[in-house]
Amino acid sequence: MTVPNKTPSVQMFRLSLYQRALHPELFGIQDRLTITQADQYDFEAWIVPGGHVLRFQNAENLCLTETVTDQDAALPERGLLHALPCIGEKEHDETIEDTIRYVTTVQTESLSENLYSATLNEMRDFAAEADALSYEWAEADGQANLSLVDIQRYRGEIHAQSYHLLENGGFVLRTQTIFELV
Repeated sequence: MTVPNKTPSVQMFRLSLYQRALHPELFGIQDRLTITQADQYDFEAWIVPGGHVLRFQNAENLCLTETVTDQDAALPERGLLHALPCIGEKEHDETIEDTIRYVTTVQTESLSENLYSATLNEMRDFAAEADALSYEWAEADGQANLSLVDIQRYRGEIHAQSYHLLENGGFVLRTQTIFELV
């Protein structure tokens, strides 16, 4: 789906980890996925233009929420455990209250116009083949952007890969996250 929208600012992207749920009204949700693993965990993924929200909650109601967004000023500070700027390569590994292990990596790159176009087409195909959450939008000047989140569900864990492509500057942001019951 292509609709006009404002492209997020590349310099403002941040991955944040919260020990709480966040309200959906904070985000311009374009698509969502909910997974329940009987008596082990609940998981929800939201796709937003240029970002995503992942919520993982174990059977004891310990809740972790990961956001990748450029709307830093609109997000609460309460419950914030960790934040990473989404520039370059970053890793974070943390076990929360000895019950949930959270592991994430962030990688960004700037691609040439031709390479960006080829990557965009490849990611469109991947989103369709994997039945991933995806949202595509175009700027008024025709710049094509894409956000997608692909989820793998396992008995005691969730793996999520995200790709956020912004044509302005050929920006590609990739994250890989694991929520694992300890």
